[in-house]
Amino acid sequence: MMKPSLSYATLLKLDRAQATPLYQQICERFRGAIEQGLLQPGERLASARSLAGELGVARGTVELAYAELAGQGYLEARGQAGTVVSPALPQRRPSRSAAPARREPSPPALVPAPPPGPFQLGLPALDAFPRKLWTRLAARRARSLGLDDLHYGDPAGHAPLREAIAAHLRVARGVACSPAQVIVTAGHRASIALVARTLLAPGERVWLEDPGFPQAREVLQGAGQRVVPVSVDEDGLCVARGRQRAPDARLAVVTPSHQAPLGHAMSMARRLELLAWAQSARAWIVEDDYDGEYRYAGHPLPALKSLDRRERVLYAGTFSKVLYPGLALAYLVVPAPLAERFARAAGVASNGCPALIQAVVCDFMREGHFARHIKKMRLLYARRRALLAAELQRAFGDAVRVELRSGGMHLIARFEGLGNDRALGRRALAAGLQCAPLSERYMAGPRTEGLLMSFTNVGSQPEARRLVARLRAALAVG
Repeated sequence: MMKPSLSYATLLKLDRAQATPLYQQICERFRGAIEQGLLQPGERLASARSLAGELGVARGTVELAYAELAGQGYLEARGQAGTVVSPALPQRRPSRSAAPARREPSPPALVPAPPPGPFQLGLPALDAFPRKLWTRLAARRARSLGLDDLHYGDPAGHAPLREAIAAHLRVARGVACSPAQVIVTAGHRASIALVARTLLAPGERVWLEDPGFPQAREVLQGAGQRVVPVSVDEDGLCVARGRQRAPDARLAVVTPSHQAPLGHAMSMARRLELLAWAQSARAWIVEDDYDGEYRYAGHPLPALKSLDRRERVLYAGTFSKVLYPGLALAYLVVPAPLAERFARAAGVASNGCPALIQAVVCDFMREGHFARHIKKMRLLYARRRALLAAELQRAFGDAVRVELRSGGMHLIARFEGLGNDRALGRRALAAGLQCAPLSERYMAGPRTEGLLMSFTNVGSQPEARRLVARLRAALAVG
């Protein structure tokens, strides 16, 4: 067979502008490849049908070339076994000069994604996910698959799932919405991209929290928007600062329940101020409620969307932080006047998310597993957070200050006298620990430093102690 590094189209390189017939060009190219050692005696060639398809010529053209080369002793036809380079020819070593004059660049090799490392942000407790239950629900759905299920679904999302999401949000987050306002997307980035494509024109300005979520910035900049960093304090996004920097902004993206990454909850006064700005500026707000379900002191805070009386807030939720990221499933709750507009925009961008996966998630929610899973994870994360914080304090003593907020899926460890957080992050990464430098989450500043560390997959005290010991060694603490 042809060597995988060379394609027939590259090797033969036909020139239809020449007066030489195509079958003769094929003969000449094959003779040259055999004489230069690119094709070795005994190598099997592509079938006439296959080669004709690759070269874009008639099958008879290739058959004529093969017949002529066989008559000259270069090829040997073996019936059902195909056509091979004649074994009677001498072996030749390929020469460098024998390579085609214009070789196409080789495509990059596919490299599998590395498994998540300890302390990696954004991962739920994968070891605590109910895989057996999930497998049973998925198998049940697959067995009941009918002909109607094989068509494209609604690009805005599987209707029963949209109903289940609306029912859950009404109870758990205080968000009153109809199923038609729920748009299912292929992840949080897809949600942000859909908002930008539907509501914004290229070049319009968007407020982003500083520090904030880098992927949101990348999506918006990729869509042609002008990102304006707006500082964050303990009350959340500084609306007055945003008004100063970009009073004409058309959108603000915020994380009011648990600011990413500092962990502050937006105060009620700041929430009302933000809503008032959106109303007066005729702007929009995206509420990224990425982990609002996880609060360890008191009840989960109501969503900003629950205060929205003027239909200016788009609520963005995700299943990646609650179930598992491989689902690549999220959702938007859009204002009622925008529901049809967003549904049309979703259909323009894609055919929607896989209906089978959406149906399994729907069953998981409707049968009560979703609410029970969240409750279980809330208790589990509270224990794991306490374990990691205690081990950090025990191992580093006064050299670390551990910040624990009232919610979220990570903590901030601020180290004194050990170097800047970027250097510490590089040392931790070299030891296989996914600690993210806080300072890298800033766009403008002033920057504060620390390591962002997820505690969700720290399964036990011995594991916490072992991982913190690795971190201590990596940070070269004596």
